[in-house]
Amino acid sequence: MATIELINISKTFGSGLGQVTALKNVNFKADKGQLILILGPSGSGKSTFLTILGSLQTPSSGQVKLNGLDLAQLSSRQQEKIRLEKIGFVLQAYNLVPYLKVKDQFNFVSRIKKSNNLSSAKLNALLAKLEIADLVDKYPANLSGGQNQRVAIARALYTNPEIILADEPTAALDSHRVEEVGLMLHDLAQKENKAVIVVTHDLRLRKHADSIYQITDGILTKEA
Repeated sequence: MATIELINISKTFGSGLGQVTALKNVNFKADKGQLILILGPSGSGKSTFLTILGSLQTPSSGQVKLNGLDLAQLSSRQQEKIRLEKIGFVLQAYNLVPYLKVKDQFNFVSRIKKSNNLSSAKLNALLAKLEIADLVDKYPANLSGGQNQRVAIARALYTNPEIILADEPTAALDSHRVEEVGLMLHDLAQKENKAVIVVTHDLRLRKHADSIYQITDGILTKEA
């Protein structure tokens, strides 16, 4: 059984002459222990793919299954609980709370998700690995784009999710840090037994992937 699966997913926006099809009959499976890249240019449907995969929006047709469970059969509250407990999101917008220092971003998460988060020792090791341990008393507005990106990655991993969904996680990073993040995501998949799905146009991540898909005009195909 796949950890997460899309079955015949399509997504359209608008109607009539203004209708746009973002995804066309997409089928996809991901298992724990895999780092999967979804490559495609801007406007190809990558972000729509990721938000449907993470139950942040609903498809126009098709099924989204998590551990065999059809998410459409769940209430909004049940879906929210699954997102909180099972899925870690790394989004382009960072989604950090602007009035909280870096260290308080994690305390805030702990108040919402009270168990199964990383221990203090593991969190400190993660911050050190991402080279942001010395930024814990700073606010997001005082950080660079790359620093905010690394804080967002750490916050997503803090909840110890079984599925990690990342939208352009290396867009604001230099080549050295892309290599570090690529290795870390690969290790999370294989050593921590997590399903890691990354949508990106950053070809520097290719060498770390177990599987690679291309998405163009909403059509998803797997590379041989």
